[in-house]
Amino acid sequence: MKKILKEIYPYILIVIIVVLFRTFIATPVRVDGDSMLDTLYNGDILILNKLNKNFKRFDIVVIKVNNTKIIKRIIGLPGETIEYKNNQLYINGEEIDDIDTSITNDFTLKNKIPDDNYFVMGDNRGNSMDSRFSEVGLIKKENIIGTAKIRIFPFNRIGKIK
Repeated sequence: MKKILKEIYPYILIVIIVVLFRTFIATPVRVDGDSMLDTLYNGDILILNKLNKNFKRFDIVVIKVNNTKIIKRIIGLPGETIEYKNNQLYINGEEIDDIDTSITNDFTLKNKIPDDNYFVMGDNRGNSMDSRFSEVGLIKKENIIGTAKIRIFPFNRIGKIK
């Protein structure tokens, strides 16, 4: 019995390390849907960094919303106001260069984003259920699982995500 335990010990250790790594550090995630076109495509597989909790504008994040996970881009940070007018992003009334996205309908977030909350949108603005809609709303920091900056599939597009 001791001999069997000695032989399987390395395999048990490997399984424990893999489970801990995927639970707390990084894990692959699959894009489901077209809300992040042309940055991410349905079926893309990304590496999700669960350690990064210092979120910045334009980070791509995976979020828990109503028992589902969605992938969006952070647009607004705590304490900011958000407005889109004539397809231009304004943060606290100041014009900001947005990432290259689809056309965005005019939108104004009436109040400042509360502490530990974020305003997120998909890059395919006309086909994205995001913070503009009450079903998603502002995202609490605790509901952001992590950031995705690297695509590992499909192989012809492996690399850093902008």
